[in-house]
Amino acid sequence: MRSKKGILVSLLVGIPALLVSGCGNRLTVLDPKGPQAQTQADDIMLSIWIMSFIVIAVFALLVFMLLKYRASKQSKDYEPPHIEGNPIVEAICVGIPVLIVIFLSIVSVQSNNKVEATPQGYEGKAPLVIYASSSNWKWHFSYPEQGIETVNYLYIPTDRPLEFKLYSYGPITSFWIPQLGGQKYAMSDMVNTLHLAADVPGEYMGRNANFSGKGFAENTFDVEAMPQSKFDDWVKEVKATAQPLTKEKFDQLLEPGHLGKATFTGTHLDFSPPPTAENGGHNHGSSNSNEHSEHHNQ
Repeated sequence: MRSKKGILVSLLVGIPALLVSGCGNRLTVLDPKGPQAQTQADDIMLSIWIMSFIVIAVFALLVFMLLKYRASKQSKDYEPPHIEGNPIVEAICVGIPVLIVIFLSIVSVQSNNKVEATPQGYEGKAPLVIYASSSNWKWHFSYPEQGIETVNYLYIPTDRPLEFKLYSYGPITSFWIPQLGGQKYAMSDMVNTLHLAADVPGEYMGRNANFSGKGFAENTFDVEAMPQSKFDDWVKEVKATAQPLTKEKFDQLLEPGHLGKATFTGTHLDFSPPPTAENGGHNHGSSNSNEHSEHHNQ
């Protein structure tokens, strides 16, 4: 028979090992390819380290208590002496959690300010404005500066800030490219702004992170980040080969259902503009890039 202590140690070691064994591939949120995602990945790892320290300390105290105060041969009528409260122990038990919460709150506020602004290192560059709108169950990407639109795939240049204008033609969705940054909601009655940037060329996965009906599981899109020169070549190719996007065609695209990738010249912004409200009346995430869309609509 194995001792109780041996069983406890086996559980403490075996359960975490079993959970970790299920992580066969590296989590995309911990493999950042842009400054916003890097900030959030750093916060996640910091939280994991703090939580790990707390868990280890708690289990160490648990083992200590189980061993120190285990059943003994003393009389059943034995009553331990009354001990008054210890101010030092009480201060530690209350003070440490409070300090941890304060520390994480400060980190969270600082990180939130970073991800809601132009990515670090890109402050002096003009952003590429992309209107990302969702419908059941598709993603529409309008490039007003380039005068083109794609469905269910997104091409972006590297080393240039990206400013996404998010809204929805259906239920609330959540725009998310895990390796570039956190998710943000797309809603039907206002426009949310999301700032991202890609440091590294490559192919990434994007998806809707908010349940939106039976087609939610396949409400995804492909992302490819490429050098600016390659992006410009792609834009020229689209303008030379793609069909124009008409209101009739766009109305068809808004019908519920799944669709493969599609590319058009022109955007739906000309005949189906986004909601006028922005960021729900808040100032976070706003920028001066409205002049780009205003110039396009003139």
